[in-house]
Amino acid sequence: MKTLSLKGKVAVITGSSRGIGRSIAEHLAAAGAKVVISSRKADACEKVTESINNSGGEAISVPASISDKAQLENLVSATHKKWGRVDILVCNAASNPYYGPMADMPDEAFDKILQNNIVSNHWLANMVLPEMAERKDGAVIIVSSIGGLKGTSVLGAYAISKAADMQLARNLAIEWGPHNVRVNCIAPGLIKTDFARALWENPELRQRYETQTPLRRLGEPDDIGGIAVFLASPAGAFITGQTIVADGGVTIVG
Repeated sequence: MKTLSLKGKVAVITGSSRGIGRSIAEHLAAAGAKVVISSRKADACEKVTESINNSGGEAISVPASISDKAQLENLVSATHKKWGRVDILVCNAASNPYYGPMADMPDEAFDKILQNNIVSNHWLANMVLPEMAERKDGAVIIVSSIGGLKGTSVLGAYAISKAADMQLARNLAIEWGPHNVRVNCIAPGLIKTDFARALWENPELRQRYETQTPLRRLGEPDDIGGIAVFLASPAGAFITGQTIVADGGVTIVG
């Protein structure tokens, strides 16, 4: 019988000091994985690490900026030094420094979004995929967004980057599938995180979104954590190159 156990696995999760990333880390740890907490701020990473360890899990923190390839290489090497392997990679960290029409978007903002939301995932995945292939086992999960599934007048570059993440997952799934390595995306809808605060703290936007959502609510970070466990575990062993949408049904509404 396929199970959701991750006992003995080692998972690296970027952007895991808060929000969706933290929920994914906590869920993976609860399923038995040893987890590596990573974001730019060391103190924030330590708080989550301490919380997981105090709850009976195993965690370490390795701060890293996704914009810096050397820091990502250190993230992987520090994980190897502690636990000798990476079985699960979750690329969750992302940037969106601009909100508004693309006509007014500074080049620097566009470049930063594409770099942090696509290129860094490509870097990090290729740092761990070879070892997964060698063991004939591994799972990479990219946290995308439903923004990558439809047009937008205010989140243009972000949506482009999230659509690209879905294609990155498909490409890597084909490339590494013969080695029994799976690559998938999770595409959340509007989740109550600090990252999306500008959207859900606006009463008018929030009410409109909730009204348009079949489940009539916004998502919570813990709505996403369990999906990552499923995709990383034996229960998801025959799923690759896919995007799992978790949006309360908002994208099915005509």
